[in-house]
Amino acid sequence: MEKIVINGGKRLVGSVRISGAKNAAVAILPAVLLADSPCRIENLPNISDVSAIYKVLSALGAKVKVIDSATVEIDPTGVDSFIVTQDMAKGMRASSYFLGALLGRMQHARVAPPGGCDFGVRPIDQHIKGFEALGAKVTIENGMVDAKAQRLGGCSIYLDVVSVGATINIMLAATKVRGMTVIENAAREPHIVDLANFLNSMGANIMGAGTNIIKIRGVEHLEGTTYSIIPDQIEAGTYLAAAAATKGDITITNVTPKHLESILSKLAEMGAEIEQFDEAVRIKMDKRPRRCNVKTMPHPGFPTDMQPQIATMLTLCEGTSIVTEGVWDNRFRYVDQLTLMGADIQVDGKMAVITGVEKLTSAPVKATDLRAGAAMIIAGLMAEGTTEITDIGHIDRGYEDVVQKFSSLGGDIKRVTYFEGGEILKAE
Repeated sequence: MEKIVINGGKRLVGSVRISGAKNAAVAILPAVLLADSPCRIENLPNISDVSAIYKVLSALGAKVKVIDSATVEIDPTGVDSFIVTQDMAKGMRASSYFLGALLGRMQHARVAPPGGCDFGVRPIDQHIKGFEALGAKVTIENGMVDAKAQRLGGCSIYLDVVSVGATINIMLAATKVRGMTVIENAAREPHIVDLANFLNSMGANIMGAGTNIIKIRGVEHLEGTTYSIIPDQIEAGTYLAAAAATKGDITITNVTPKHLESILSKLAEMGAEIEQFDEAVRIKMDKRPRRCNVKTMPHPGFPTDMQPQIATMLTLCEGTSIVTEGVWDNRFRYVDQLTLMGADIQVDGKMAVITGVEKLTSAPVKATDLRAGAAMIIAGLMAEGTTEITDIGHIDRGYEDVVQKFSSLGGDIKRVTYFEGGEILKAE
């Protein structure tokens, strides 16, 4: 078993390069199945979710050649299966994107419900609504979602709620169908734009990505391409929040500052000094953060994936802050971990009231999900004493070389391998 051990109280100082976007990668890799020839994907994050998708693609019949930690070549021409089993899908929310990709490629997909983080009900009813509008029959039997069509056709779809997953899945399924598909009330996140740009680079005809109306004119063939994934806005935001929380001074590179606008705005409101460059951002904080109210919303609002990190930072603010979760039903499970470290947080449904305290103190905590795990790292860096974080497999799903990157900035952090009884076998 592994855990992360942090000796807190060190300022983060220096420069760190941000990896490719997890949320873009987990959509673009399944999208390769729509191509008629090999694709080369660059700037991939070296994370466990990406490795899991490689295994699914290989099991389906694709040839996956990993060039290096950030580059892969995938030949989908040999794909002959439309089934993604429970063993293949477990632990990975993005397995649902194989529904749209396989339906678009083969007019048939049978995929186990997705795994990933557990912070509330994450229904796929809007995905199913889209598939059925395109002409597929969707059933759920023996724990598998089965979508099948004699022939898919263009249609108009209005999403009842703004759903990133449904928007992506409908785009994947509709890219090669005959006619025009219109998605109204579509999600607008940067990784949706990145997926559209990737598909268009192969010959797709997708318009309006980044707005709430996306139009897809179906094409017959998609040719293989070479494509570089956008930087990860959430990884970037995590390091920015950690730097501000430790009264540090860091520069993040390989970023798109425009994608960070809502995050930077809140950090500035809390008292951080921020400089923006073409592909870099510098943040400096030399005082206790000011109170700040935050509400998560679909893009371009404040991202739900940054909510635990910003809430952790607010535990040491001056005054009382209110964090409102506007996307998921139960994303405050990590609060119990912060209260073990001395945080003063009261949760009422989708709202958390955070009263700033003078300090956090170390405690054994766990990563309850991916972004909560990042929050625990920030808490450990802020706290007095030695913090141990378990269940770190969640963190590895979305953060590349997280221990090494924080160490390079001056954090006293290491990954430890241990027996369940507590005996340490190895420390990195």
